[in-house]
Amino acid sequence: MALDRWIALVLLGICIVYGYTAWFTMDGNLAPFMRRNPIWPSTFPKVLSIFGIIASLVILLGIEKGEQKIGEIDHRRLTDYFLGQAILLLLLMVAYALCLRPLGFLFSTSAFLMIGSLILGERKFHVLIPVALIATGAVWYLVQEVLGIFLRPLPLFLGV
Repeated sequence: MALDRWIALVLLGICIVYGYTAWFTMDGNLAPFMRRNPIWPSTFPKVLSIFGIIASLVILLGIEKGEQKIGEIDHRRLTDYFLGQAILLLLLMVAYALCLRPLGFLFSTSAFLMIGSLILGERKFHVLIPVALIATGAVWYLVQEVLGIFLRPLPLFLGV
């Protein structure tokens, strides 16, 4: 069996356990007044498990397979792809997660977007910098002000 089918089989098992938990065990401890609500805390996990099971079955049964076209990934030739860029992006994601609290959302996210764009090959700094700053500011504003979820905008050492 191919690697993608093994991964799909593992994900199918995880989704089935996750779905069982969402359908049968999460709602048992709900308060009586919450049982009349149309949306429960388990609604999103239920939908997510159904989509995960469907996607895993599609891959496991080979429904998405067709003839290999140009541009598709050939698992036998992984060394021909840009693994260095992928590994650098993964390391950048880890660094972003570690820097988010001490350096603040605005600096960490802007730096992540700019460095990630550089890794992927963007060299137009007159486009890269404003887009990263505007996107970071827009996301911070929406999360902080519209949704009311606190995101530390500035570094810890500034005391904000």
